[in-house]
Amino acid sequence: MSRTARLLVLLATVLVLGGVAVGATLHAAGRAAQKDRAQAGGPAVAPGTVRLDDPRHTLFRNMAWGPHRDEITAVPAGRLSGPRTASGVRCLRFHEASGTGICLRAVHGKLRDTYRAVVLDKRLHELRHYDVAGTPTRARVSPGGHTVAWTVFVSGDSYAGTAFSTRTSLVDTRTWRLDANLETYALTVDGHPVHAVDINIWGVTFADDNRFYATAATGGRTYLVRGDRTARTLTALHTNAECPSLSPDGTRIAYKKRVNGADPDAPWRLYVLDLRTLRETATGEHRNVDDQAVWRDARTLVYSLPGDFGSDLWTVPADGTGRPQRLVTAALAPAFPR
Repeated sequence: MSRTARLLVLLATVLVLGGVAVGATLHAAGRAAQKDRAQAGGPAVAPGTVRLDDPRHTLFRNMAWGPHRDEITAVPAGRLSGPRTASGVRCLRFHEASGTGICLRAVHGKLRDTYRAVVLDKRLHELRHYDVAGTPTRARVSPGGHTVAWTVFVSGDSYAGTAFSTRTSLVDTRTWRLDANLETYALTVDGHPVHAVDINIWGVTFADDNRFYATAATGGRTYLVRGDRTARTLTALHTNAECPSLSPDGTRIAYKKRVNGADPDAPWRLYVLDLRTLRETATGEHRNVDDQAVWRDARTLVYSLPGDFGSDLWTVPADGTGRPQRLVTAALAPAFPR
């Protein structure tokens, strides 16, 4: 074989081996990328019809990466890890009751984002919307669906420190009367009226369309307060209680409590208060809970903790027994059928 022929054979061999190597590399890279996409995206989500009045489904904000992230999503009520149906309606905070929804969403502008509170009907169609003064943080609907509430940060972006300001609003969905700032309600602590410039109100939870509970902060302390829309009053009941959540039977409040010795950036533990005796019980969740818990039923609480997709939902018994368990991955702001 001539020298030229040998060179041609060698060149052909190199090209073949190179092609095999490149093909193998691309195949492996493709499989790795496919795996990474599956891991990054989390649970599978498909578009479909979502209704707020469907008792067969639980709703939450989907946190799985992909085209349906942040959309209100439905899963079978008895199988929360089941297939997700995305509504196409995006919310940063969400809650619903009796076919009425409240959605706090971002409005993307050329120069900056603004935020809006949107009241939804049972088909997730907009009924009314209200521009809000800051970043959404809490949202609730009364059990009868006739009153909605939301809280935004006007300044600051965390409850952990003291340099923040909130604004909480209520609206009656029958008359569309808006109470734009609950700080205008009369606050009473230990039987004395409080008039102070540092009052902040946040984290409403409803007993009915008129009565509610919330957090009030003033003078460096936080209080669980009972509110009355008709009387426009707030009455302090208990200290060191934030982001309350009323049990379905109206007898207990779940809330986050600052505990001594905790990290100042992660100071809260989840507690339950008996409203008749004012006795508080620590739950079995010993991690920092910066959320307004939801009662799944009369015995169990659901709340969010940081996860691979931003947030997972966890559950723990309300009576102080048991251990926390992960309920749903890649989810936030749940609403359970009643």
